[in-house]
Amino acid sequence: MCCRNLEKFRQYRINVLRVWCQWDNKRGFVDSSPASTMYEADGRLREGHLKTLKSILTDADRLGMVVELVLFSQESWRDGIRLDPEASDKAVRTLTAELIPHRNLTFQAWNEFSERVLDHVKTIRSVDPKRLVTNSPGFAGFLGDPSQNEAFDYLTPHTSRQGAGRTWEIAPQEIAYLLKRYKRPVVDDEPARNGTSQFGGPKEATSPYDHILQIFGVWQVGGYIT
Repeated sequence: MCCRNLEKFRQYRINVLRVWCQWDNKRGFVDSSPASTMYEADGRLREGHLKTLKSILTDADRLGMVVELVLFSQESWRDGIRLDPEASDKAVRTLTAELIPHRNLTFQAWNEFSERVLDHVKTIRSVDPKRLVTNSPGFAGFLGDPSQNEAFDYLTPHTSRQGAGRTWEIAPQEIAYLLKRYKRPVVDDEPARNGTSQFGGPKEATSPYDHILQIFGVWQVGGYIT
């Protein structure tokens, strides 16, 4: 991604990008492929993808932007695309070390999953103690468990979607609960999800105002959104 594209995001007041290390699932995501992953099966990093990530981080830093890097995805896991514990430890340890110079970066262990999360947090902090770490613990409405939430620097749940009701009222309540209980920043990750029903969006027609109201409500209670 070149600096020009990042500048377009910034013009619309977007200052955080969420980047996945695994885009190799079989669900039909745009541009997904077996090669679209940061990792070899043995936990080695793919040099080309690592170089691209570092370039994005450098350009983003120049523009005052931050990247939230998702290390693993449940979509790949459920398709049987998994690193064994030894390989995943190697991947996390190596990636953490490679990215130490880039301080406009946080790590999110999983997208919507919680497998060996605390092990990954321990690995990251053993290599880079000052790196901010979080996790998206599960599907919409799952707000995590105390043992994990208390280990993170900030929280990034996927709040309830349209099936639960009026998201613009429910999500701010969920964020407010987490803020009060865990006393740390909370980000509403993937708020409202008004995309296609094929990939997590609602089956019924929606309005962009649903999304706008949810974001505004989260801001009002002291949360953030990505």
